[in-house]
Formats: sequence, C-alpha cells, structure tokens
Amino acid sequence: QVQLMESGGGSVQAGGSLRLTCAYSVYTRCMGWFRQAPGKEREGIAVIYTSAYIRYHADSVKGRFTISQDNAKRMLYLQMNSLKPEDTAMYYCAAAPACSGGPPVYNEYPYWGQGTQVTVSS
Repeated sequence: QVQLMESGGGSVQAGGSLRLTCAYSVYTRCMGWFRQAPGKEREGIAVIYTSAYIRYHADSVKGRFTISQDNAKRMLYLQMNSLKPEDTAMYYCAAAPACSGGPPVYNEYPYWGQGTQVTVSS
C-alpha cells in the first residue's frame, strides 16, 4: 500500500507560481500529477518514470510546469509557473508500480492522494 499526501496548493493571480509537494511512503516506478476541474474529466498532466529517468508533461502545461522527484526524501514535486485561470483545479498525486509510458492514464494508477486545490484568478 502506497500512501500519498499533497500540499502546496492555494490561490494565486494569473502569472504567479506555486510548487506542489507530494510525500509518499513507498517508492514506485511511475509517479504522476493529475488535475480535475469542476465538470471536467481528470487529466494527467505530468509523470515521472523513475526507473527510466523519463519525464512527461502534457501539452497544456509544457514549458510552464515541471515535475521532479527526490527519492531520498520520498517527495514528488510539481513546479507551476506562469499560471493561468484555466489551471484552476484540484491537483492529485498518484503512484503506480508499473505503467505503459507516455501520457499518464488515470486507471493505471491505483494509489492517490487526497488532492490539493489550486485557484488562479485573472
């Protein structure tokens, strides 16, 4: 069982920055960030494949968000810069012992944190 806990969400103005942190209990090969806005499907925005040192960022966040990991501290991060109102959502950290690669797929991740809210005002 993998336990995950996010922190770092909040309210910022457009153009601002936030860094989300996810503390995890056990190392897993695939760790990602998803987000879900009201009335929308959960979207996989970034994933890190730790065994292959590969990172993926969705087009919607590429160049603005960066996923990183400190396995010694068992921390996953999402640095979010140049935030836009459309980035407003609940952000979730997720983990999987294996995954297919490429864009993160919601149903491949069995372990989830409780989420942290990010609100971006214009």
